[in-house]
Amino acid sequence: MSIDFHAAQNRHAYAGRRADESWTEAIRGWLDPSGKRVADIGCGGGIYTRAWAEMGASAVVGVDFSEVMLEAAKETCRDCQNVTFVRGDALRTGMAGESADVVFARALIHHLDELDGFFSEAARLLVPGGLAIVQDRTMEDVALPGSPTHLRGYFFARFPRLLELEKGRRPADADVREAMRTAGFRTIRTHVLWETRRVYPGWEELAQDLLQRTGRSILHALSDEELRALVDTMREPLASGGAIVERDRWTIWIGAKQ
Repeated sequence: MSIDFHAAQNRHAYAGRRADESWTEAIRGWLDPSGKRVADIGCGGGIYTRAWAEMGASAVVGVDFSEVMLEAAKETCRDCQNVTFVRGDALRTGMAGESADVVFARALIHHLDELDGFFSEAARLLVPGGLAIVQDRTMEDVALPGSPTHLRGYFFARFPRLLELEKGRRPADADVREAMRTAGFRTIRTHVLWETRRVYPGWEELAQDLLQRTGRSILHALSDEELRALVDTMREPLASGGAIVERDRWTIWIGAKQ
């Protein structure tokens, strides 16, 4: 099975935390968000919508195809005065053309059947010279060994079929760059980012997060019994005591609209 983004029980799967400083510092290293109009496509629970607002964007529009996700995002951003939300999908956002200085998409494109339509829509939304910033994982990012910081490696060691599933959905760097060029983006840059996802006080907090599949669509491919088996497998290397700092490796593509 795959995650149902419209299901009420998954409402908070992509909410309930803040973007880490490792992410905000990286963004500020690539551009100054102050005064920018940002479209956050596939905003989920609004974690990064809020982060853009807090970094000084003049207006942020969160777009998602799930009303359930949008309700969670509105809760996340309830005290942000410069944030609005639109129900739309990655190919048809419903936003006006040339209405954004930045189009941002985190953990979105691996859910799409094709890339050209998304980048065409991103180009339509951006003003000339505006930036598309796309954050996702390639196979090089996900196929790293498991460790107390890179937890996903344990998933694939215990259930190799999950890695095969990833091979079918993870974008290749060359394909993303080609889709961006086709849509009219230039000066395309690629960066690798190690983003701290969350710091857990100890094993029990992490175990509960895993059992709830929080923010991990890949775990929806496991049955409840298999998920419990995975958590039991991870207990030995991770439950030795102390805080657990989970980090994910991402690829970031940045391109300017011609």
